[in-house]
Amino acid sequence: MNTEQKITSLRDELRKHNYNYYVLDNPTISDYEFDIKLKELQKLEEAHPEFYDATSPTLRVGGEVTKNFETIQHEHRMYSLDNSYSKEDLEDWEKRIQRILGDVEVEFTCELKYDGASISLTYEEGRLVKAVTRGDGFQGDDVTTNIKTIKSVPLQLTGDYPPKFDIRGEIILTLEGFAKMNQERIANGEEPYMNPRNTASGSLKLQDSALVAQRPLECLLYSVAGRNLGITSQFEVLGKARAWGFKVPTVAKLCKTTDEVMQFVEHWDIHRHGLPYETDGVVIKVNSLRHQEELGYTAKAPRWAMAYKFKAEQVSTVLNEITYQVGRTGAITPVANLEPVLLAGTTVKRASLHNADQIEKLDIREGDTVFVEKGGEIIPKIIAVDFTKRPADSVPTKYIEHCPECGTVLIRKEGEAQHFCPNDTGCPPQITGRIQHFISRKAMDIEGMGSETVELLFKEGLIANYADLYTLTKEQVMPLERMAEKSAENLVNGVAASKAIPFERVLFALGIRYVGETVAKKLAKAYKNIDALMVASEEELVAVDEIGGRIAESVVQFFENPTNVEIVERLKSYGLRFSLSEEQLENQSEKLKGQTFVVSGVFESLGRTELKKLIEDNGGKVSSSISSKTSFLVAGANMGPSKKTKAESLGVPIISEQEFLEKVEK
Repeated sequence: MNTEQKITSLRDELRKHNYNYYVLDNPTISDYEFDIKLKELQKLEEAHPEFYDATSPTLRVGGEVTKNFETIQHEHRMYSLDNSYSKEDLEDWEKRIQRILGDVEVEFTCELKYDGASISLTYEEGRLVKAVTRGDGFQGDDVTTNIKTIKSVPLQLTGDYPPKFDIRGEIILTLEGFAKMNQERIANGEEPYMNPRNTASGSLKLQDSALVAQRPLECLLYSVAGRNLGITSQFEVLGKARAWGFKVPTVAKLCKTTDEVMQFVEHWDIHRHGLPYETDGVVIKVNSLRHQEELGYTAKAPRWAMAYKFKAEQVSTVLNEITYQVGRTGAITPVANLEPVLLAGTTVKRASLHNADQIEKLDIREGDTVFVEKGGEIIPKIIAVDFTKRPADSVPTKYIEHCPECGTVLIRKEGEAQHFCPNDTGCPPQITGRIQHFISRKAMDIEGMGSETVELLFKEGLIANYADLYTLTKEQVMPLERMAEKSAENLVNGVAASKAIPFERVLFALGIRYVGETVAKKLAKAYKNIDALMVASEEELVAVDEIGGRIAESVVQFFENPTNVEIVERLKSYGLRFSLSEEQLENQSEKLKGQTFVVSGVFESLGRTELKKLIEDNGGKVSSSISSKTSFLVAGANMGPSKKTKAESLGVPIISEQEFLEKVEK
């Protein structure tokens, strides 16, 4: 056997042992024997660099240092999940599914929801080429170097894998591995880590991959994204991924009814404590990928999946003081400052009290002993007061009447839950909050600047609004606390680079109340540029698809304010994009204006997402269900029979993909 063959043979053998140990939990050789073989391979590779292989098991030990993690756009967006907490929630969800799909049999795949850090892995020709954190769902950080050190992540796949696909999962720490890490930290006189989830998430952003390699991280996979994958169901996805070499939990179950789903939920609510990992619920997915495609997505989550959260952990503690926070829109949020207490693996010191009505409803007072739980096991909330422990001198909470930051008298509009500070141009947290929103990742995504920097710039009098960011110089910024020449340069360059951000995100960044990402896209598409939007009336705005009276009123009020108009004009003069690009305008028309389409089935020349985009780009509206308002049903192969029947009964024309394309091209 020559050297190259010896290297190849050792790599294949070590990959197999890796798979047996970390994926199948069934080692066939001792750790000592494995280490001897790994060292032998390392020596051979060092002596013969001409036989380098990016998927070699020796790369698992890490050693590469990443100073800055590059931000990368996800090719397939990573959505959040809607949550449910009862059988009734699930039944309501099932009814919504049936309304869209019609009278078809729907199966569900149930999987445990592991509490870790979400990751997207990209494979090309069976090799791991990229690993990206979830980030905001649209883009995340490239952590490929660190992920390659995790032994349960295959660097080279086996079997009949597709040429290119993304696979999603959770990076987790086993409870045993986490306990061992903490034992070592305590022995070294260091503070123990608080919980496995945060520790796993923090591990992904360590600069030295050798440190990541030392941590007992695992990767549990649960979904695949890509085109023409040749897979028809979620349950098949799990089996295929397992066969390709991924670690996929085997507890998933195929269920035909919500009763079966609830049996799965109830079983694991009791038995989850015997699992080697932390889990906080069950994810239920419509099994058929064709049905998933037909159900589509809301702005934030897939319609075909639901997370059922196990009952949150609950503790009691003392409420020491109620303070009040002012948000960027002027909304006042009362905050309970608590005696620190351990809850679901983290120390909780504060909890939101939401609004005056909530305080009155629960009769919450300073000095009370309160019951706290984590809503969805993320945000702490007070759910009740222990009246048996209320102090004798307790007095009811009187909600503040003046802004705690600027002293302005608070207002509360009819029908609104929160009090507001109307001093939007003079109240410091509103000013800094708007700027912080403006620079955020989903808005202008300004590199080199965070919330603390904004506070500092405002405090030093360098900025009073977000337009002032574009006048900052390196010389002004450098004297600031913790600001070296390089970081000052990065900040100024980051501000300049943000001028390339597209119009719809600039519109979102302005921070108009009720104008979120989705609404900003709708308005940008409808008005094409800021000048047209600034003079639009409430009546005109309400005529835009999905723009209601509350949004329309807010947009008009924003542009009636001379200060806002002046800031927008300044931003224009600095070169920000306030109109759709030529490329965006080129692909848009009003050909389908006033027409509503339902898209169903599998299509040949276009994917369903591209078909829907084509409808919207040409002024049409896409609906998920057929009604008397539907203009056309675009029918592909394998369309559900109930949709066809409903369209025929309502007299809705059914057209093919080809007929639709001809309609657009005319």
